[in-house]
Amino acid sequence: MSCNDDDYRFLCSAEDAWGIVLETLAAAGVVFTSALLLALLIMVPRICVNAKRAIVPIQFIFLLGTLGIFGLTFAFIIKLNRETCLTRFFLFGVLFAVCFSCLLIHAIKLVRIVRGGLGMSWWLMLVTITALSLVQIIIAILYVALYLARNMSECDFSKADKNARDLDFVLILIYVLLLMAITFLVSMISICGSCKYWKRHCVHIYVTIFFSIGIWVTWIVMLLRGNKSLDKSNQWDDPVRAIALVANGWVFLIFYMVPELCLMTRHQPGCDQGKNQSQPHLLRQIVGADNQVFTQEDSSQGRFYYVKWT
Repeated sequence: MSCNDDDYRFLCSAEDAWGIVLETLAAAGVVFTSALLLALLIMVPRICVNAKRAIVPIQFIFLLGTLGIFGLTFAFIIKLNRETCLTRFFLFGVLFAVCFSCLLIHAIKLVRIVRGGLGMSWWLMLVTITALSLVQIIIAILYVALYLARNMSECDFSKADKNARDLDFVLILIYVLLLMAITFLVSMISICGSCKYWKRHCVHIYVTIFFSIGIWVTWIVMLLRGNKSLDKSNQWDDPVRAIALVANGWVFLIFYMVPELCLMTRHQPGCDQGKNQSQPHLLRQIVGADNQVFTQEDSSQGRFYYVKWT
């Protein structure tokens, strides 16, 4: 890679500072997300609530998806070519589908928990997330394999109808928009439960989706209408999508993942249910298997009771 190469000019060109700013924020996001992944793994043995421990695999996948979102930013800073074109069309929707599927499943589980239930098991949540993400993967494969692979010139500014390509980019993300809408509604429903403690987790998802919707509406409007009306389509289209990636990635971390990690090892005050509680794995002690024994003995000196607790 060389700054003299026109494809990589925005990565190090002082004249176009947006590229340097965004790659800095994206790189910081990669480092911070990696640190949260490590922190999540370290916290697992200290989690004493079954409902929280069950969501750990989901949040691990969520962080991996967020890590991919920050990495994908570089594909929009690098100038559009045949390599970045396929990456953009395929990974943009898939990565967001993974993240929003994780938020949706977490919200569905919370709908039951805030009403005193247990919700979905961890393996069922993993299967559901895989199925939801697979839909967007199939959509992206069909578009990339059946359309772009046969019409690679569509990725070339000089040979393609740019308006049609931008519209295609948004159309293959309709399923992701549907996931966002459903997650927003489910998170609103989950807030209506009776357990105040678990509502804090519901609020994390609600706020995250609220800001995500705002980001998506903004970049889609700018891509399809705003940039063209300002006659800045060629200059602003890539920065708009790159900004959306970085902004949404940081929204995922700040409004969802960081607060979740802060509450991960805390004991909930109220709404305690035996089926939701357990000792941390590393703190469990092996105890006798005997039940409580109560024996009574008579003696010439009086009575005494012997009680054995296990």
